[in-house]
Amino acid sequence: MLEVKNLTKTYAARQGVFYALKNVSITVNKGEIFGFIGLSGAGKTSLARCVSALERADSGEILLSGVDITKLRGARLREARKKMGLVFQHFNLLMNSTVFENIAFPLRIAGKSGDFIKSRVNELLETVGLTEKSAAYPATLSGGQKQRVGIARALAAEPELVICDEATSALDPDTTRGVLSLIKKIGAETGVTFLVITHEMDVIKEICTHVAVMENGEIIESGRVLDVLTQPKTDTAKRFFSKEYVDKNWLDATTPSKHGGRVAKICRATFIGDTARRGFIYGISKKFDIELSILSGNIESVGGTMVGSLILELLGDDETLAHVLKSFAENGVQIEALV
Repeated sequence: MLEVKNLTKTYAARQGVFYALKNVSITVNKGEIFGFIGLSGAGKTSLARCVSALERADSGEILLSGVDITKLRGARLREARKKMGLVFQHFNLLMNSTVFENIAFPLRIAGKSGDFIKSRVNELLETVGLTEKSAAYPATLSGGQKQRVGIARALAAEPELVICDEATSALDPDTTRGVLSLIKKIGAETGVTFLVITHEMDVIKEICTHVAVMENGEIIESGRVLDVLTQPKTDTAKRFFSKEYVDKNWLDATTPSKHGGRVAKICRATFIGDTARRGFIYGISKKFDIELSILSGNIESVGGTMVGSLILELLGDDETLAHVLKSFAENGVQIEALV
């Protein structure tokens, strides 16, 4: 559906050339809600602006349904842009126009008939739950309502791809949850593909099917959200996705200690789905007669799947601890020895 190949984007800076994107490649399939996460300056917004053709990349390809939009100009580019909708952080609504007219705007630009516009806008107002606000002006709306108008406007021309650039960053937590639920619902019902640009890991966990972690203009890790969440390969991904991330400096200062011939090991245990049971930990400690302490823990729902993560300290002899770690793995628990 969307394929980005070796995309590079640079800007002039005092120190020379700044690489906002460095040979970025990624494939997004139809119907996915694909998140891009990273700290400020990681390249997320530059990628979104290049994909939407608001900016030109220096090199590389952006294939939307097989058409390379980097090679399009004029009328052909405008036609390709009709396949994309944009949802912005600060809404970008027309303040002197009603909610109806804001949603109708891209349809009027496209030359649609009055009857079509009325039917389509009313349909979208119902979808985003703003039917009663049709004649209201943006100044009278809450932040969440404004963003719902933005989402409706982005969907007006029935795009194949909707790009949400920090769409919830200006909203409070409760409003954010409502907007995310709406995006997830629209994706499930329409099959529209979403690109979600964010620095908030909870946004990724709540609605995204896939995620790419960006750093210094590069994609350093990508895959299904559940896979990246439970088996992060880079420190950046671990910091974003694990509330039980253990800092290396802390690990270096925590050397395994011996207690009467027994050794202390610190491990991260990840429980997915049915393995996220309290009784399992208790059963392990009784079966192997070890001392087991939970240093920190968290359990949450990721795309409808329960995922638990615990940092454990295990105290026992080397042979027993080896059997403990093997038992974890045999019971579907991902175990990582930290110390």
